[in-house]
Amino acid sequence: MSQKQTHEFQTEVSQLLDLMIHSLYSNKEIFLRELVSNASDAIDKLKFESLSNDKLIEAKDEPSIHIDIDKDAGTITIKDNGIGMTHDEVMENIGTIANSGTKKYLEGLDKNQTQDSNLIGQFGVGFYSAFIVSNTVTLLSRKAGDDKANGTKWISKGKGDYSIETVELEDYGTTIILDVKKAEKEFIDDFRIRGVISKYSDHITVPIMMLKHSEEDKDVIEYEKINEATAFWMKDKKELSQADYDEFYKALTYDFEGPLTQIHNRVEGKLDYSSLLYIPKKAPFDMWEPKRKSGVKLYAKRVFIMEGNEELLPQYLRFIKGVIDTADLSLNVSREILQGSKVVDTIKKASVKRILSELDKMSKNKPENYATFWKEFGMVIKEGVVEDFANKDKISNLLRFTSTSAGSSDQTISLKDYIGRMKEGQKNIYYVTADTYEAAKGSPHLEIFKQKDIEVLLLSDRVDEWLVANFGDFEEFSLKSIAKGDLEDLDSKEDKKKKEKTVKDFESVITKA
Repeated sequence: MSQKQTHEFQTEVSQLLDLMIHSLYSNKEIFLRELVSNASDAIDKLKFESLSNDKLIEAKDEPSIHIDIDKDAGTITIKDNGIGMTHDEVMENIGTIANSGTKKYLEGLDKNQTQDSNLIGQFGVGFYSAFIVSNTVTLLSRKAGDDKANGTKWISKGKGDYSIETVELEDYGTTIILDVKKAEKEFIDDFRIRGVISKYSDHITVPIMMLKHSEEDKDVIEYEKINEATAFWMKDKKELSQADYDEFYKALTYDFEGPLTQIHNRVEGKLDYSSLLYIPKKAPFDMWEPKRKSGVKLYAKRVFIMEGNEELLPQYLRFIKGVIDTADLSLNVSREILQGSKVVDTIKKASVKRILSELDKMSKNKPENYATFWKEFGMVIKEGVVEDFANKDKISNLLRFTSTSAGSSDQTISLKDYIGRMKEGQKNIYYVTADTYEAAKGSPHLEIFKQKDIEVLLLSDRVDEWLVANFGDFEEFSLKSIAKGDLEDLDSKEDKKKKEKTVKDFESVITKA
């Protein structure tokens, strides 16, 4: 054993602990959701790493999360047999915050406590939620494969510092012991804990175990599984309600609202895979960050492989959340292998096709929902016209704009709507770009179009200049800026005849002279 050392928390950690404890007071139960989620992730990671090192998992161990309540001691213990952590990893992962999103989390904490509780999981700082209900948090961890003498014990009251020491631990994995505050004793209750697990963690594929209460023999210690522990996306969609889909979505994404819609699909044949993809109601805070990753998790035979890989969906669909699970990938697949995988490419193409088809159906059958979608994700969809040439026509049909005939900045007009209102003989789709809707609406170039009652698209999104520069044609019509080029085709047949007559008359006068 090494001598116990005391360290100060990184400044951001102290700030985080203080804000979290005070801002999440009304939704305290989420601490259990976060700790169980972390335990599940640790088990998934061990499964993955053991594929290349089978000595990491002992034969006697079945992956599981155990939750124990000690009413006399006033403690809750959450124990997993996952990957575990070394001394240095505990220091790095808990004493400091390397997550680039943490400062945004801190900035985002406000009076909306429901939203705050869901932001926690998005930023990977869920461990600290333990201090909402605890006087003291003790963490015991040993990395799988390490010697028993290399365990780590970490203790903190969440008030600025923590102690850490090397200890001997019989079991690998991580154990967290919460010394629960007197004011939070409601959680020292078997029924209460089971209710929280049912609410937030029923979908976790790892068995969550609690003591079974036997009236016949109270001295017998026996654990029972308290969650369903099956992959939600593998269920028959006929057996699932919208409420079921909504609850899984919230658990998966930490969104406090349900999704706009979902696409649940099962394919069997040359390829064997299931996908459950969600379209959210709101855009994520980091939608426009260059390193923004996809929210789709990849599983192989129900084993979590990776998240956020750009090979699963194109960049313009980065807002999609969900799960893809296939039996046709080896469990030790790497990111590099994914880049050249025909399996992944086929799944990607099929997933894109289904998403675009679902959006098309929504635009036709549920225009109000589509208006919500377009307001949040329209600018991102515009990227797809250029980035995904194979689906350009489908994406083009999804585009929405405002125009001189709309009367507001709401983007509700499709290119087909525009074409349906074109003047006889009109060959182009006219547009004007500007930094704002008001500037586009006030463009002096519009005067002649107003006189001739020709509709003009008003483009003011930041991607619009790039879009029209790379767009090409829609059906047989070209997009044409009213601020550039020859506008002779604005003339009607009558106007052209008048011009021709004027020219002839002028030429006649010149000849006679």
